[in-house]
Amino acid sequence: MTTAELTLLYDGACPLCRREVEILRRRDGGRRAIRFVDIDDSLYDAAAFQGISYREAMGRVHGIKADGQVLHDLAVFQDAYRLVGLGWIYAPINWPLIGPLARALYGLWARLRLRITGRPDLDTLCAGRGCSCELTTGQ
Repeated sequence: MTTAELTLLYDGACPLCRREVEILRRRDGGRRAIRFVDIDDSLYDAAAFQGISYREAMGRVHGIKADGQVLHDLAVFQDAYRLVGLGWIYAPINWPLIGPLARALYGLWARLRLRITGRPDLDTLCAGRGCSCELTTGQ
């Protein structure tokens, strides 16, 4: 089995996240260029994914490239969409005016995502997970 070019950590309990993952899976067409890891799964093990804790992964999207490089935020989506042939969708985040605005909007979305999707806050979610919720190196 070949190693995926990108491992995308996503919240499987988030309806919007699941929808985006499904779009990427369909576009991937079975090539397995992207490995999808549900961080909401009780078996999620941060040690297997560069030490990215549940709390960190729930706070902002993370991706891990095949060479071990950790991506955050819009860079994850930019790489994922590139891998499925839709890189043009995220190309504008490299533009001088659109990039900073897009990053600011993503930051707002990341902070409000749980509330917007009707989920408990992160502290409440973490309370049921025990030690898998600590912050690690701040990735």
